[in-house]
Amino acid sequence: MSKPPLLRVANLFALVIALAASAWAGTSPQSSDQNQDQDQSAATLQVNVNVVQLFFNVKDKKGALIPDLKKENFHILEDGKPQTIKYFAAESNLPLTLGILIDSSGSQERVLDMEKEVGGDFLSQILRDKDLAFVISFDVDVDLLQDFTNSVHLLKTALNSAKINTGGGGGTGIPGLGGGTIPTQGAPRGTLLYDAVYLASHDELAQQVGRKAMILLTDGEDQGSRLKIRDAIEAAQKSDSIVYVLLCADRGFYGFGGYSGDREMRKLTEETGGRVIEVGNKFEKLKQGFDQIANELRSQYNIGYTPANSKLDGTYRKVQIQTDNKDYKIQARAGYYAVPKKD
Repeated sequence: MSKPPLLRVANLFALVIALAASAWAGTSPQSSDQNQDQDQSAATLQVNVNVVQLFFNVKDKKGALIPDLKKENFHILEDGKPQTIKYFAAESNLPLTLGILIDSSGSQERVLDMEKEVGGDFLSQILRDKDLAFVISFDVDVDLLQDFTNSVHLLKTALNSAKINTGGGGGTGIPGLGGGTIPTQGAPRGTLLYDAVYLASHDELAQQVGRKAMILLTDGEDQGSRLKIRDAIEAAQKSDSIVYVLLCADRGFYGFGGYSGDREMRKLTEETGGRVIEVGNKFEKLKQGFDQIANELRSQYNIGYTPANSKLDGTYRKVQIQTDNKDYKIQARAGYYAVPKKD
């Protein structure tokens, strides 16, 4: 089976930037303060109808999931104002649309096989009859290895086809850090992480409905993406996707300098309702991380309300889900843009 390239970033730079520019223009609540708009947009959920739907987890102080809570245990605030809950359910069996994004840059060479094996086992565990998933690899390019399917066999085959790609010889000789022969403009290209999240969100998950999640297997280091972390976050939010990051890193690759991608990954996950799970290069930690994600995705609450502010004017609305137990922690996204319905 052929493996079509996922809108390779180098060839679609103009399109991606145009889409990003369009998104900013269509959703910025205050054009006079661009920095504020970007900060707000990085923590939002776009809704295309005048109903806000949120999937979330509830945990105790030790991080254990709290099941079986009732509608009466929750309150919702939008921009600080109480809202009326229209429906509520523990929707652990709702169909799931899932994206697996695997880092195949040079820095992952000694953890890639582990990621393939454990990731394949996770797909066997998590996918049910009505679920769909896709697989993307990213390095000096972004490639769609398998489009939406319910076939675990096809998804595993796609995962196993991921290969380390540093763009060839020459350059600095540092794999995954722009050391290949791929022509670059400005910063070197080596790990197009932010571009991959944007494209997976905009071109794949945004076209789907219902419960959606994205899992990144990466060390969190971006090298050479055309887009910024805020663009990746906004795209993920606009696709209504929860993002998890399994932080897989062979620390020996980085020497004494270490790596710093975890900070941006925490921003990405916290603002989309997911979280970062530290794995390093340990097989058991990766397996445990996937198990935790599976449990969270199957233990989500679903809450919905019609905003008291019914204007679909593109403005940012901050949303807070509160419980009647102060010791409980809500893991949820932080808001949305009230935009008009699409034709």
